[in-house]
Amino acid sequence: MMSGYSFEIIVIDDGSPDGTQEVAEQLLLRPRAKKLGLGTAYIHGMKHATGNFIVIMDADLSHHPKFIAEFIRKQKEGNFDIVSGTRYKGNGGVYGWDLKRKLISRGANFITQVLLRPGASDLTGSFRLYRKEVLQKLMEKCVSKGYVFQMEMIVRARQLGYTIGEVPISFVDRVYGESKLGGNEIVSFLKGLLTLFATT
Repeated sequence: MMSGYSFEIIVIDDGSPDGTQEVAEQLLLRPRAKKLGLGTAYIHGMKHATGNFIVIMDADLSHHPKFIAEFIRKQKEGNFDIVSGTRYKGNGGVYGWDLKRKLISRGANFITQVLLRPGASDLTGSFRLYRKEVLQKLMEKCVSKGYVFQMEMIVRARQLGYTIGEVPISFVDRVYGESKLGGNEIVSFLKGLLTLFATT
């Protein structure tokens, strides 16, 4: 699948309840002492990354590695600064979620589209390819934590004039462990959305 490409794998874990750390410790892991947030995990990972491009994905394989080659092809095709996996365009989709989770995700994306017009169809997904220097600049601009962070990354990218390509992906809910999405994250997302709307 990835023949012909030079790559490295970096696993960042900060207390995820799905057993990522136990498995990754047998392979390769850059652990942190406690849960510090998604944005700081990106910064932590960039310190170890040596390439020109960085692919961000969930380690529980909800994001299938087979799409990485498509991300690379898309980036080369349009010389994009970011290539984002989308569950809501083309033949993309979600498998294994109950109706409540689907409604939350769809609702979050719909509200974001209406308020921010971000120029991308999937704002809450995290399966993305970034040009490394672009990711570094976005990290300097983004202030959100938690799930709203993914949305802010795309909104700030649009503000800064970076180009965004999309690749339809199939998202399959984790088989082991549990999601960290809860009431606090939803409230945080809505607050972050309103903050972005007021400041962009």
